[in-house]
Amino acid sequence: MSHYFWTVLLPTVALDLLLGDPHWMPHPVRWMGRTISGLETLLRRLFPKTPGGERWAGVVLALALPTLFGGGSALILWGLGQVSPWLSWVVQLWFSYQLLAARSLQKESMAVYSPLKAHDLEGARRAVSRIVGRDTQALDETGVAKAAVETVAENTCDGVIAPLIFLFLGGLPAGMAYKAVSTLDSMVGYKNDKYRFFGWASARLDDILNFIPARLSGLLLCLGAALLPGCSGRRAWTIFWRDRRKHASPNSAHTEAACAGALGVRLAGDASYFGKVVHKPTLGDPVRPVESEDIPRACRLMYAGAGLLLLLFAVLSVWL
Repeated sequence: MSHYFWTVLLPTVALDLLLGDPHWMPHPVRWMGRTISGLETLLRRLFPKTPGGERWAGVVLALALPTLFGGGSALILWGLGQVSPWLSWVVQLWFSYQLLAARSLQKESMAVYSPLKAHDLEGARRAVSRIVGRDTQALDETGVAKAAVETVAENTCDGVIAPLIFLFLGGLPAGMAYKAVSTLDSMVGYKNDKYRFFGWASARLDDILNFIPARLSGLLLCLGAALLPGCSGRRAWTIFWRDRRKHASPNSAHTEAACAGALGVRLAGDASYFGKVVHKPTLGDPVRPVESEDIPRACRLMYAGAGLLLLLFAVLSVWL
Protein backbone atom coordinates (compact mmCIF):
# COMPACT_ATOMS: atom_id res chain seq x y z
CA MET A 1 0.00 0.00 0.00
CA SER A 2 2.91 2.33 0.72
CA HIS A 3 4.25 1.79 -2.81
CA TYR A 4 0.82 2.51 -4.31
CA PHE A 5 0.39 5.74 -2.34
CA TRP A 6 3.70 7.24 -3.45
CA THR A 7 3.78 5.96 -7.04
CA VAL A 8 0.11 6.21 -8.04
CA LEU A 9 -2.11 8.17 -5.65
CA LEU A 10 0.13 11.20 -5.14
CA PRO A 11 0.96 11.51 -8.87
CA THR A 12 -2.79 11.17 -9.53
CA VAL A 13 -3.50 14.19 -7.34
CA ALA A 14 -0.64 16.10 -8.96
CA LEU A 15 -2.06 15.44 -12.44
CA ASP A 16 -5.48 16.71 -11.36
CA LEU A 17 -3.94 19.90 -9.99
CA LEU A 18 -1.89 20.35 -13.15
CA LEU A 19 -4.38 19.43 -15.88
CA GLY A 20 -7.89 19.61 -14.46
CA ASP A 21 -10.59 18.39 -16.85
CA PRO A 22 -10.08 19.82 -20.37
CA HIS A 23 -13.39 19.63 -22.24
CA TRP A 24 -11.73 18.25 -25.37
CA MET A 25 -10.32 15.22 -23.54
CA PRO A 26 -12.16 11.86 -23.58
CA HIS A 27 -13.44 11.25 -20.06
CA PRO A 28 -14.67 8.04 -18.39
CA VAL A 29 -17.70 9.84 -16.94
CA ARG A 30 -18.86 10.66 -20.47
CA TRP A 31 -18.47 6.99 -21.40
CA MET A 32 -20.48 6.07 -18.33
CA GLY A 33 -23.20 8.53 -19.31
CA ARG A 34 -23.52 7.05 -22.80
CA THR A 35 -23.55 3.53 -21.38
CA ILE A 36 -26.28 4.46 -18.87
CA SER A 37 -28.44 5.94 -21.63
CA GLY A 38 -28.05 2.85 -23.80
CA LEU A 39 -28.70 0.41 -20.95
CA GLU A 40 -31.71 2.39 -19.77
CA THR A 41 -33.30 2.15 -23.21
CA LEU A 42 -32.58 -1.59 -23.39
CA LEU A 43 -33.76 -2.41 -19.85
CA ARG A 44 -36.96 -0.41 -20.15
CA ARG A 45 -37.70 -2.44 -23.26
CA LEU A 46 -36.94 -5.79 -21.63
CA PHE A 47 -38.69 -5.36 -18.27
CA PRO A 48 -42.44 -4.87 -17.69
CA LYS A 49 -43.64 -1.28 -17.61
CA THR A 50 -44.89 -1.61 -14.04
CA PRO A 51 -43.45 -0.21 -10.79
CA GLY A 52 -42.02 -3.62 -9.94
CA GLY A 53 -40.63 -4.12 -13.43
CA GLU A 54 -38.99 -0.69 -13.44
CA ARG A 55 -37.52 -1.29 -9.99
CA TRP A 56 -35.92 -4.58 -11.09
CA ALA A 57 -34.64 -2.98 -14.28
CA GLY A 58 -33.05 -0.28 -12.13
CA VAL A 59 -31.44 -2.91 -9.89
CA VAL A 60 -29.85 -4.55 -12.93
CA LEU A 61 -28.55 -1.16 -14.11
CA ALA A 62 -27.20 -0.24 -10.67
CA LEU A 63 -25.24 -3.50 -10.48
CA ALA A 64 -24.19 -3.68 -14.12
CA LEU A 65 -22.51 -0.30 -14.52
CA PRO A 66 -20.03 -0.45 -11.59
CA THR A 67 -19.31 -4.09 -12.45
CA LEU A 68 -18.63 -3.16 -16.07
CA PHE A 69 -16.35 -0.21 -15.36
CA GLY A 70 -14.76 -1.50 -12.15
CA GLY A 71 -14.27 -5.04 -13.40
CA GLY A 72 -13.36 -3.86 -16.88
CA SER A 73 -10.63 -1.56 -15.60
CA ALA A 74 -9.22 -4.37 -13.41
CA LEU A 75 -9.10 -6.68 -16.43
CA ILE A 76 -7.45 -4.04 -18.61
CA LEU A 77 -4.79 -3.28 -15.99
CA TRP A 78 -4.08 -6.99 -15.57
CA GLY A 79 -3.73 -7.47 -19.31
CA LEU A 80 -1.46 -4.44 -19.70
CA GLY A 81 0.60 -5.66 -16.76
CA GLN A 82 1.32 -8.88 -18.65
CA VAL A 83 2.74 -6.78 -21.48
CA SER A 84 4.52 -4.10 -19.45
CA PRO A 85 4.19 -2.99 -15.81
CA TRP A 86 5.11 0.52 -16.94
CA LEU A 87 2.25 0.59 -19.43
CA SER A 88 -0.17 -0.58 -16.73
CA TRP A 89 1.12 2.15 -14.39
CA VAL A 90 0.67 4.89 -17.00
CA VAL A 91 -2.90 3.82 -17.82
CA GLN A 92 -3.83 3.49 -14.15
CA LEU A 93 -2.40 6.93 -13.40
CA TRP A 94 -4.14 8.57 -16.35
CA PHE A 95 -7.61 7.24 -15.62
CA SER A 96 -7.27 7.61 -11.85
CA TYR A 97 -6.56 11.31 -12.25
CA GLN A 98 -9.72 11.73 -14.32
CA LEU A 99 -11.82 10.54 -11.39
CA LEU A 100 -10.83 13.63 -9.37
CA ALA A 101 -12.46 17.03 -9.81
CA ALA A 102 -10.67 19.42 -7.46
CA ARG A 103 -9.05 21.54 -10.17
CA SER A 104 -12.24 21.48 -12.24
CA LEU A 105 -14.32 22.64 -9.26
CA GLN A 106 -11.90 25.47 -8.62
CA LYS A 107 -11.82 26.50 -12.29
CA GLU A 108 -15.61 26.50 -12.76
CA SER A 109 -16.31 28.29 -9.48
CA MET A 110 -13.62 30.91 -10.12
CA ALA A 111 -15.23 31.49 -13.51
CA VAL A 112 -18.17 32.76 -11.45
CA TYR A 113 -15.93 34.77 -9.13
CA SER A 114 -14.24 36.79 -11.89
CA PRO A 115 -17.39 38.45 -13.34
CA LEU A 116 -18.74 38.96 -9.83
CA LYS A 117 -15.62 40.93 -8.92
CA ALA A 118 -16.07 42.96 -12.10
CA HIS A 119 -19.75 43.60 -11.16
CA ASP A 120 -20.85 41.76 -14.31
CA LEU A 121 -23.96 40.13 -12.88
CA GLU A 122 -25.19 38.72 -16.19
CA GLY A 123 -21.81 37.12 -16.85
CA ALA A 124 -21.76 35.68 -13.35
CA ARG A 125 -25.26 34.27 -13.81
CA ARG A 126 -24.23 32.59 -17.06
CA ALA A 127 -21.14 31.11 -15.44
CA VAL A 128 -23.00 29.76 -12.40
CA SER A 129 -25.74 28.29 -14.60
CA ARG A 130 -23.12 25.88 -15.96
CA ILE A 131 -22.47 24.33 -12.55
CA VAL A 132 -25.87 24.38 -10.79
CA GLY A 133 -29.27 22.95 -11.64
CA ARG A 134 -31.36 25.78 -10.20
CA ASP A 135 -32.78 28.76 -12.06
CA THR A 136 -30.20 31.55 -12.13
CA GLN A 137 -31.87 34.33 -14.15
CA ALA A 138 -33.21 36.17 -11.09
CA LEU A 139 -30.26 35.66 -8.73
CA ASP A 140 -28.59 38.76 -7.33
CA GLU A 141 -24.83 38.92 -6.61
CA THR A 142 -25.28 37.32 -3.20
CA GLY A 143 -27.41 34.53 -4.68
CA VAL A 144 -24.84 33.82 -7.40
CA ALA A 145 -21.95 33.69 -4.91
CA LYS A 146 -24.00 31.47 -2.61
CA ALA A 147 -24.78 29.02 -5.43
CA ALA A 148 -21.09 28.77 -6.37
CA VAL A 149 -20.00 28.22 -2.76
CA GLU A 150 -22.65 25.51 -2.32
CA THR A 151 -21.45 23.74 -5.46
CA VAL A 152 -17.86 23.61 -4.22
CA ALA A 153 -18.95 22.46 -0.76
CA GLU A 154 -21.38 19.81 -1.99
CA ASN A 155 -18.99 18.36 -4.56
CA THR A 156 -16.03 18.23 -2.20
CA CYS A 157 -17.24 14.79 -1.15
CA ASP A 158 -18.21 13.06 -4.38
CA GLY A 159 -15.73 14.92 -6.58
CA VAL A 160 -12.64 14.84 -4.37
CA ILE A 161 -12.72 13.08 -0.99
CA ALA A 162 -14.76 9.98 -1.87
CA PRO A 163 -12.83 9.17 -5.08
CA LEU A 164 -9.56 9.52 -3.16
CA ILE A 165 -10.85 7.11 -0.50
CA PHE A 166 -11.88 4.47 -3.04
CA LEU A 167 -8.67 4.87 -5.02
CA PHE A 168 -6.66 4.42 -1.82
CA LEU A 169 -8.64 1.34 -0.79
CA GLY A 170 -8.94 -0.44 -4.13
CA GLY A 171 -7.01 1.38 -6.82
CA LEU A 172 -8.50 2.28 -10.19
CA PRO A 173 -11.14 -0.52 -10.22
CA ALA A 174 -12.66 0.67 -6.93
CA GLY A 175 -12.45 4.29 -8.07
CA MET A 176 -14.18 3.47 -11.35
CA ALA A 177 -16.91 1.51 -9.58
CA TYR A 178 -17.55 4.43 -7.23
CA LYS A 179 -17.64 6.96 -10.06
CA ALA A 180 -20.06 4.72 -11.99
CA VAL A 181 -22.47 4.70 -9.05
CA SER A 182 -22.10 8.46 -8.60
CA THR A 183 -22.83 9.03 -12.30
CA LEU A 184 -25.85 6.73 -12.09
CA ASP A 185 -27.23 8.74 -9.18
CA SER A 186 -26.75 12.01 -11.05
CA MET A 187 -28.57 10.68 -14.12
CA VAL A 188 -31.35 8.43 -12.82
CA GLY A 189 -31.48 8.91 -9.05
CA TYR A 190 -34.46 11.29 -9.07
CA LYS A 191 -37.79 11.01 -7.29
CA ASN A 192 -39.84 12.15 -10.29
CA ASP A 193 -42.37 10.20 -12.33
CA LYS A 194 -39.76 8.90 -14.76
CA TYR A 195 -37.19 7.64 -12.25
CA ARG A 196 -39.08 7.06 -8.99
CA PHE A 197 -38.83 3.28 -9.41
CA PHE A 198 -36.17 2.90 -12.11
CA GLY A 199 -33.62 5.04 -10.24
CA TRP A 200 -34.34 3.74 -6.74
CA ALA A 201 -31.49 1.20 -6.62
CA SER A 202 -28.93 3.66 -8.02
CA ALA A 203 -29.87 6.29 -5.45
CA ARG A 204 -29.72 3.82 -2.56
CA LEU A 205 -26.36 2.42 -3.68
CA ASP A 206 -24.97 5.94 -3.91
CA ASP A 207 -26.22 6.64 -0.37
CA ILE A 208 -24.45 3.51 0.90
CA LEU A 209 -21.11 4.22 -0.80
CA ASN A 210 -21.09 7.86 0.33
CA PHE A 211 -22.20 7.23 3.92
CA ILE A 212 -18.69 7.20 5.42
CA PRO A 213 -17.01 9.55 2.87
CA ALA A 214 -19.66 12.27 3.43
CA ARG A 215 -19.13 12.26 7.18
CA LEU A 216 -15.36 12.09 6.88
CA SER A 217 -15.48 14.96 4.37
CA GLY A 218 -17.38 17.11 6.84
CA LEU A 219 -14.86 16.36 9.58
CA LEU A 220 -11.95 17.14 7.27
CA LEU A 221 -13.46 20.50 6.34
CA CYS A 222 -13.87 21.31 10.03
CA LEU A 223 -10.19 20.50 10.62
CA GLY A 224 -9.18 22.43 7.50
CA ALA A 225 -11.15 25.46 8.68
CA ALA A 226 -9.06 25.54 11.86
CA LEU A 227 -5.92 25.91 9.73
CA LEU A 228 -7.09 28.58 7.29
CA PRO A 229 -7.26 32.35 7.79
CA GLY A 230 -10.77 33.71 7.39
CA CYS A 231 -12.33 30.44 8.55
CA SER A 232 -13.43 29.21 11.97
CA GLY A 233 -12.80 25.60 12.92
CA ARG A 234 -14.86 25.89 16.10
CA ARG A 235 -17.88 27.32 14.28
CA ALA A 236 -17.48 24.78 11.46
CA TRP A 237 -17.69 21.93 13.98
CA THR A 238 -20.70 23.46 15.75
CA ILE A 239 -22.70 23.96 12.54
CA PHE A 240 -21.58 20.64 11.08
CA TRP A 241 -22.81 18.76 14.14
CA ARG A 242 -26.05 20.75 14.29
CA ASP A 243 -27.08 20.93 10.62
CA ARG A 244 -25.50 17.89 8.94
CA ARG A 245 -28.77 15.95 8.85
CA LYS A 246 -30.91 18.81 7.50
CA HIS A 247 -31.37 17.34 4.02
CA ALA A 248 -33.61 14.74 2.40
CA SER A 249 -30.47 12.82 1.44
CA PRO A 250 -28.57 11.20 4.33
CA ASN A 251 -25.24 12.47 2.96
CA SER A 252 -25.71 15.77 1.14
CA ALA A 253 -25.67 18.30 4.00
CA HIS A 254 -22.45 17.27 5.76
CA THR A 255 -19.93 19.22 3.69
CA GLU A 256 -22.27 22.18 3.11
CA ALA A 257 -22.93 22.48 6.84
CA ALA A 258 -19.21 22.39 7.63
CA CYS A 259 -18.48 24.97 4.93
CA ALA A 260 -21.28 27.26 6.11
CA GLY A 261 -19.95 27.15 9.65
CA ALA A 262 -16.36 27.65 8.56
CA LEU A 263 -17.23 30.77 6.56
CA GLY A 264 -19.84 32.13 8.98
CA VAL A 265 -22.60 32.27 6.34
CA ARG A 266 -25.98 30.68 5.72
CA LEU A 267 -26.20 28.25 2.80
CA ALA A 268 -28.97 26.16 1.19
CA GLY A 269 -32.58 27.23 1.75
CA ASP A 270 -35.28 27.71 -0.87
CA ALA A 271 -34.31 27.63 -4.56
CA SER A 272 -36.15 27.75 -7.87
CA TYR A 273 -35.96 24.83 -10.32
CA PHE A 274 -37.64 25.14 -13.74
CA GLY A 275 -39.81 27.94 -12.42
CA LYS A 276 -40.92 26.07 -9.29
CA VAL A 277 -39.70 27.03 -5.81
CA VAL A 278 -38.38 24.09 -3.81
CA HIS A 279 -38.31 24.60 -0.05
CA LYS A 280 -35.17 23.38 1.71
CA PRO A 281 -33.80 23.87 5.23
CA THR A 282 -31.03 26.42 5.68
CA LEU A 283 -27.54 25.44 6.85
CA GLY A 284 -25.45 27.67 9.08
CA ASP A 285 -25.99 31.00 10.80
CA PRO A 286 -25.87 34.35 8.96
CA VAL A 287 -22.95 35.83 10.87
CA ARG A 288 -22.49 37.88 7.69
CA PRO A 289 -23.89 37.80 4.13
CA VAL A 290 -22.34 35.55 1.51
CA GLU A 291 -19.87 37.51 -0.64
CA SER A 292 -17.82 36.83 -3.76
CA GLU A 293 -14.65 36.25 -1.72
CA ASP A 294 -16.32 33.21 -0.18
CA ILE A 295 -15.85 31.37 -3.49
CA PRO A 296 -12.02 31.23 -3.29
CA ARG A 297 -12.36 30.61 0.47
CA ALA A 298 -14.52 27.55 -0.24
CA CYS A 299 -11.93 26.33 -2.76
CA ARG A 300 -9.14 26.69 -0.22
CA LEU A 301 -11.26 24.80 2.30
CA MET A 302 -11.77 21.99 -0.23
CA TYR A 303 -8.01 21.76 -0.82
CA ALA A 304 -7.30 21.83 2.91
CA GLY A 305 -9.66 18.90 3.47
CA ALA A 306 -8.09 16.93 0.61
CA GLY A 307 -4.60 17.71 1.89
CA LEU A 308 -5.46 16.45 5.37
CA LEU A 309 -6.85 13.25 3.86
CA LEU A 310 -3.64 12.70 1.91
CA LEU A 311 -1.67 13.25 5.10
CA LEU A 312 -3.79 10.56 6.78
CA PHE A 313 -3.18 8.22 3.84
CA ALA A 314 0.56 8.87 4.05
CA VAL A 315 0.57 7.81 7.70
CA LEU A 316 -1.57 4.74 6.99
CA SER A 317 0.60 3.73 4.05
CA VAL A 318 3.61 3.59 6.36
CA TRP A 319 1.79 1.54 8.99
CA LEU A 320 -0.07 -0.90 6.73
